[in-house]
Amino acid sequence: MPGFIAGQQASVLALNSMVAELARTDIPVLILGESGTGKDVYARLIHYLSPQRNVHLQKINCAATNSSELMGRPNGTLPAVPNPDQIPGIYLDNIQELDLIGQRALLSQLSDAGNMGCRHTSGARLISSTTRNLEPDVASGNFRHELYFRLNGACLRLPPLRERAEDIPELVECFLAKYSEITKRLPPSLNSKTLQILVEYAWPGNIRELETFIRKILIFGEVQAELEELKNFRPSSAPPLHSIKNASLKVAARAASKEAERELILQALERTHWNRKRAAHDLKISYKALLYKIKQIGLSSSSNEV
Repeated sequence: MPGFIAGQQASVLALNSMVAELARTDIPVLILGESGTGKDVYARLIHYLSPQRNVHLQKINCAATNSSELMGRPNGTLPAVPNPDQIPGIYLDNIQELDLIGQRALLSQLSDAGNMGCRHTSGARLISSTTRNLEPDVASGNFRHELYFRLNGACLRLPPLRERAEDIPELVECFLAKYSEITKRLPPSLNSKTLQILVEYAWPGNIRELETFIRKILIFGEVQAELEELKNFRPSSAPPLHSIKNASLKVAARAASKEAERELILQALERTHWNRKRAAHDLKISYKALLYKIKQIGLSSSSNEV
């Protein structure tokens, strides 16, 4: 956990300070961030710092929740707690994927609480996460405004890694220490040139992608090979396509297509909680094709997902 919240960038310091304050309250928290920015980690951190730290934090993946089933269950998806002293935490992941039927079912449970939506009938503290700003969905009617205001007591916006590049050396150090401990191997020495490459790369998969990279170089011990792979795919470190001088249309189209494909795969994996068979189905490609693409772009699921 410390690796993901490390950093001295002003927005990260402000974010961590806000988390420490919010954790002591029962205000519902909405965490907004791109795939891989640390939404799960911050949800667990809020729970860990809260008075309910000794009870279970139940994570519900809204992307995998069947709305019709949710409507048909007496207690919906939120668990009842027989012992009022054992108040759980509820973490609604990927809340943006909940359709209008599921939103209505969830709202009906929250409405039973009668205390401004901070807790539902069992008394659970609510934390939600989304990969996109829900305000346009609220304006268009695709997300119920009553539910949005119940969940959004306070909003934490997690910056993408490309906006906090100065924190990359510290994050690298944290992940090297973490995986050298796990693998029982000495961490490789990364020179200033290598660190510069890591800082200049945009990391479209954010902190999760950086962690995966560090884990691979510790397991396989092939720093240069992994660096070459980064150099061959640098959508972020290169300037925006419209600013590239003398670039052919074919080169620009290929780069844009590769970046878009990577982002779609990341979103599908995030939605399905890294269920690769379901992600392949959603992407309308074969399971083998998805495995090949995941390997090609250097992604893998970890036990401590962001």
